[in-house]
Amino acid sequence: MKKDKIAIVMAAGKSTAMNSKKSKLVHKLYGKELVSRVVETAEKINCDEIITVVGEQKEQVIEVLKDRTKYVVQEELLGTGHALLQTIPELESKSGQVIVLYGDVPIIKKDTIERLVDRNRNERESVTLLTAISDNPTGYGRIVRNDIGEVQEIVEEFDADSTIKQIREINSGIYCFDIESLCTAIKEVKARDNGQIYLTDIIKVMKNKDLKVGAVIVEDNTEILGVNDRVQLELLGRILRMRINTMHMLNGVTIEDSDTTYIYEDVKIGRDTVIHPNTTIKSDCVIGEDCEIGPNAYIREKCNLADKVKIGNCVEIKKTTVKYGSKVPHLSYMGDCEIGTGVNIGCGSITCNYDGVNKHKTIIGDDCFIGSNTNLVAPVTLGDNVLVAAGSTITDDVPGDSLAIARERQVVKEGWNKR
Repeated sequence: MKKDKIAIVMAAGKSTAMNSKKSKLVHKLYGKELVSRVVETAEKINCDEIITVVGEQKEQVIEVLKDRTKYVVQEELLGTGHALLQTIPELESKSGQVIVLYGDVPIIKKDTIERLVDRNRNERESVTLLTAISDNPTGYGRIVRNDIGEVQEIVEEFDADSTIKQIREINSGIYCFDIESLCTAIKEVKARDNGQIYLTDIIKVMKNKDLKVGAVIVEDNTEILGVNDRVQLELLGRILRMRINTMHMLNGVTIEDSDTTYIYEDVKIGRDTVIHPNTTIKSDCVIGEDCEIGPNAYIREKCNLADKVKIGNCVEIKKTTVKYGSKVPHLSYMGDCEIGTGVNIGCGSITCNYDGVNKHKTIIGDDCFIGSNTNLVAPVTLGDNVLVAAGSTITDDVPGDSLAIARERQVVKEGWNKR
């Protein structure tokens, strides 16, 4: 029988702390919905199948994820164990591993999940827990081990006595199960007096059945942080920003002020590029070496900047290619544009790329000089070595080696206000 690797994403819970019309799972963190981030992690570890357990406001979650996952509905919200029970009909005919993830724990790293899965497979454990060591474990389930370090059970905070509350190893809620062991043990987990079925109780059931239980301790506790309200959402944004910025700095990029620099995922930046404060660089951008970006620059999706490019103060670019050595120094907007090598874009210049219905492209050849306060009304193409006079509105193509002036002639009338 084929060994499967299946991810189950818990996304059925109800939350009111966001104070929002939307499910908290579809709120965005660095441009991606929380639940989408978790599914993306499952995709990155090459799961054969992803199953999302939905419940409260399920339509919103399904609208975001579409056909990236299968869906199982938890009609009654009776706890995490009950949620996992809903997936058993999908699992009983399979063998392999199940990874349990949560739609509101969005910044768990791919490498961490792979360590968990590898430990579960290599040690042939029925379940492997992801745990953490916390200096402030209050509120978390505690990992109880025996004298030789084997995991015995998870004790929730409300069940813990004073001795157990001193334990600093906590449960993250993320697990990797052997499918057959899970399908057998989950059915023996009993509901508590409040009618809830807690997934944490499955550990004791497994130990009573002499099934092997293990744990992996996460290296960075921020990975297991969840989102319940907008304060925590902002906190995870700060953590993710520092994680991304640190990666770029270690790769040779200078970031002058990491607190005000927002670089989204899937951005490539070359060595010795300098990012000045208050700069945002969105996903799917490539920036070359020895560039200078900002301050106050906004580089939107799908921009490609060659080496030694300058994007300066209060400049916005979108879907734009800028070739070697060109400069857009300040107060400009370049959208849907191709800019050649050695080009200078004067202050206050814009590409008028939207006609109210469609977006159009502007092409600027090599070694052009675009005077200040120029409007380039797309679609328009400028050849090489074109000089556009300041204050022009260019609506027609300009051939190479030309001067383009498109502005009203200045008229001076002396004494106009004398009577």
